[in-house]
Amino acid sequence: MSATYVEFGLMALALLAGGAATGLLAGLFGVGGGAVMVPILYEVFGIVGVAPEVRMPLCVGTSLLAIVPTAISSYRKHLSKGMVDQEILKLWILPVLVGVIAGSLVARHAPAGLFKLVFVCVAAVSTARLLFGNDRWKISDTLPSNMVMRIIGGVIGALSSLMGIGGGQISNIFMLLYGRNIHQAVSTSAGLGVLIAIPGALGYIYAGWPKMAVLPPGSLGYVSLIAFACIVPASIFTAPIGAQWAHRLPRRKLELGFGIFLMLVCLRFLYSLVTGS
Repeated sequence: MSATYVEFGLMALALLAGGAATGLLAGLFGVGGGAVMVPILYEVFGIVGVAPEVRMPLCVGTSLLAIVPTAISSYRKHLSKGMVDQEILKLWILPVLVGVIAGSLVARHAPAGLFKLVFVCVAAVSTARLLFGNDRWKISDTLPSNMVMRIIGGVIGALSSLMGIGGGQISNIFMLLYGRNIHQAVSTSAGLGVLIAIPGALGYIYAGWPKMAVLPPGSLGYVSLIAFACIVPASIFTAPIGAQWAHRLPRRKLELGFGIFLMLVCLRFLYSLVTGS
């Protein structure tokens, strides 16, 4: 068996494993799975020699497309539990879409380092919340005004589209700070992932179109269809399992594990920013 086939097999196994982890985390935390998928794709694309200038946006765009079915599956499961706050989602629909479109336009011209920097900043806040947060981390028991909510929705959309996530990492923290319980925050964030992933993936196809000459085979703009085909089946299978666990299992150990994972990802991307690797 040639080295090429061995490398392809290992890559496929890594992507399948990443897809399974993505689905579980999407259900457990309402995060859409991009926080796991982007760093996994970054390492896999590096192994197969994707050009550095397109490697990170290709990870982000592929992640956004891959979490579309995961987000839908997770949202439907949480909706059946009656925990999704539809009023928040209705308020965020338009500003989130505007934010995602703005992020996609930035992606068309942004240097690769910007994607890593945004990922590190947001993931670091999430890490702090997961590792050190408690019930005293609260601003109010009531949500801000509708105008402030719309602005926050736009920010969530823009940052999520630059990170390749479904918005759950950011919206979970926001809702917990404003007195929503963890199950309602997770369930509502799962719905937010649907609003972000679909337009975000389309935006990255557009953003990467001028770079088709340097993108790897099987790419459609900043989306790898090969990676998508490997990750999606595994994530669809495991997302409902994660959603079931979210309503039954104690969360603290899971939060600590995910927080440590995000901390390691932050350190990896910081190293990459410094060394260019």
